[in-house]
Amino acid sequence: MATRPGPLTEWPWQWMGSFKYLVLAPAALHTAHRLVTKGWGDMNLAYATMLPALLLRMIHNQIWISLSRHQTARRKHIIVDRSLEFDQVDRESSWDDQIIFNGLFFYLAYVAVPNVSQMPVWRTEGVIITALLHIGPVEFLYYWFHRALHHHFLYSRYHSHHHASIVTEPITSVIHPFAEQVVYFLLFSIPTMTPTFMGCGSVLAVVLYITYIDFMNNMGHCNFELVPKRFFHAFPPLKYLMYTPSFHSLHHTQFRTNYSLFMPFYDYIYNTMDNSTDELYERTLKGTEETPDLVHLTHMTNLRSTYHLRVGIASIASRPSDNPVWYMWMIWPVAWLSMVLAWVYGSSAFVVESLNLKKFKMQTWAIPRYNFHAKQLNGSGELFTQKYPKLRVRLVDGSGLATAVVLKSIPLGTKQVFLCRSSSKLAHATATALCERGVQVIMNQKKEYDMLKSRVPENSTVYLKFSSDEIPQIWIGDNIDDKQQRRAPSGTIFIPTSHFPLKKTRKDCTYLSTPAMKIPEAMQNVHTCENWLPRRVMSAWRIAGIIHAQEGWNMHECGDDMMDIEKVWSAAIRHGFIPLSKA
Repeated sequence: MATRPGPLTEWPWQWMGSFKYLVLAPAALHTAHRLVTKGWGDMNLAYATMLPALLLRMIHNQIWISLSRHQTARRKHIIVDRSLEFDQVDRESSWDDQIIFNGLFFYLAYVAVPNVSQMPVWRTEGVIITALLHIGPVEFLYYWFHRALHHHFLYSRYHSHHHASIVTEPITSVIHPFAEQVVYFLLFSIPTMTPTFMGCGSVLAVVLYITYIDFMNNMGHCNFELVPKRFFHAFPPLKYLMYTPSFHSLHHTQFRTNYSLFMPFYDYIYNTMDNSTDELYERTLKGTEETPDLVHLTHMTNLRSTYHLRVGIASIASRPSDNPVWYMWMIWPVAWLSMVLAWVYGSSAFVVESLNLKKFKMQTWAIPRYNFHAKQLNGSGELFTQKYPKLRVRLVDGSGLATAVVLKSIPLGTKQVFLCRSSSKLAHATATALCERGVQVIMNQKKEYDMLKSRVPENSTVYLKFSSDEIPQIWIGDNIDDKQQRRAPSGTIFIPTSHFPLKKTRKDCTYLSTPAMKIPEAMQNVHTCENWLPRRVMSAWRIAGIIHAQEGWNMHECGDDMMDIEKVWSAAIRHGFIPLSKA
C-alpha cells in the first residue's frame, strides 16, 4: 500500500482474493454460448483474439520473471545489490490485476465501439498512426504525469506503492494502485483507440502495441543489464528512443531523475537525466564474476517442485508447497515440458538462488533431474570423493546436523522410542545416539534390527530391543505409512528422519517437521520457501553446509562419514540458527 492511501487505491475485486478471475466469467460464458449456438463462422477476429491475448500476456510476463530471477541469481550483471524479501513478493503477487482490467475493457470496447468488430488483421496506416501517437503524445504526457506523481501529495497517496520496490523485478512495472493504473490505461488507449475510431485500426496493431508495452515494461524493471552496447553503436540516436534497465533502476533509487516512459528523450530535454546513467550502464553491462563461498546442490523432487523453484512462479515459491494455489492444476503441462527438457537436454546444474549472510555468499544450483532420476546421482557425493581423492572443495550431506535436530526434537525425559522404517543413515545415527544415551530403541522388523545391532557400540546394544508388542508414544523413522500410523497409540509424536514430511492421517497425534531450523535475521535475499517448510526456515541438511563452510572444517561428510553431532549443533546455534521447537 501507499504510505497514505488515497481514494480508489484498492482494486475493485481485491475482496475476492484468489477468485478475482470470476469477474471475467460473464465474458467467457458469453463466448462459449456464442460458439455453441452460432459456431465458429459467426466469430470475428477481434472477438476471437481477446481471451488468447490475455493468456499470452500472462505467459509473456512469466517468461520475463523466470529470466530475471535466473540472471539476478547469477549476479554477473546485477544493478542494485540489495535484498529481495517476502514483503515485496507478496505486494507484487497482484501483477495480474491489470490483465484482468484490460480484459474487461476489451469486451466493453467490443460492445460499445462498432469499428472494433470490423477490424481486419492488418492496416499499415493504422500501425504508423499508433507508433506516432506513442512517440509523441503518450511519451510526453506520461513524462509529465510521472513527474506529478512524485509531488508529495500524489506520491504519498499513490506512487509510493510502486516505489516500495527498490530492487525491481519485471512485474514491479505493473504494481500500482487502481486509480493510477486507470490513468496509465487511458493513456495507452490513445494509440490503439484513435486508429480504431478513424477506421484504420487492426487486430495485429493492438496486439503488437500491447506486447511492446509489456516487453519494454518488463525489460526496464529487470535488475540486471541486458541491452547490448552494439545497438547504440549501430544507431546512436537509439539512446534517446529506448531506455535500459540501469536507466530506470536509477529512478527507483534516486527518485527525482529518469522519469521517461521508454524513451529518455524527454529527460534530456527537461534536464532530468541522472548524471550517472551512462556510467552505471557501462559498469553493469561489463559485469563482475562472483565466486560463492558455498554452493548448495539440489534437484527437483517431483513435477510440482518445478513451480517451487525461485525461477518459477513467485506466488507459489513464496509459500510452503503443502499450501497449493488453486491454479496449480491448470499449469501442469509446463511441469511435464520441463521434465522432458531436463531428460533430453539437462546435463549441467544452473544457478537458481543467491543468499547472503553478512559477508558470506551462498548459491543454490539445481540439477535438472527429479527423484525418479536418482539412480543417476552419486550417493551423497561418496563416489565423487572416491574418484577425486584430492578434491579441494568439501562435500557435506548434512546428516550430522539433521541427526542433532531429530535428537533435540525428542521430549526431555523420554525413556523409549519406536524406530520405524530405519533404512537411512540419519535414522541409524539417531538410534545409535539414543542407545548411547541410555534411551531404549524398540524395533519390530527383524532384518533392520539385526543390521542396526551390528552398528551400535557393544556396550549400548542392551538399549536396542526387538519387540512386536511394545509401542511407545515417540516414533521416529524415514517413511511411516498409513498402516503403521494406525498402530500408534493416541498422543503419539511422529518425528520424521527423512527429507520428506509424513502424511498426517491421525488427528489425535502430533507430527513434527522434517529436520529444519529457523535462519538468522541477518540472512538476506530469502523470499522463497524451501519445499513444505515455512518462510525463513531451512532444512538441517542445507544449514549443515553453511556451518561447515563458516567454521572452515576440513572433512567431507558423505557416505558413512558424519560430523560430531554435538559439535555441529553448537556451531549452528552460535551462528544464529534457531530450533523450530524445544524438546
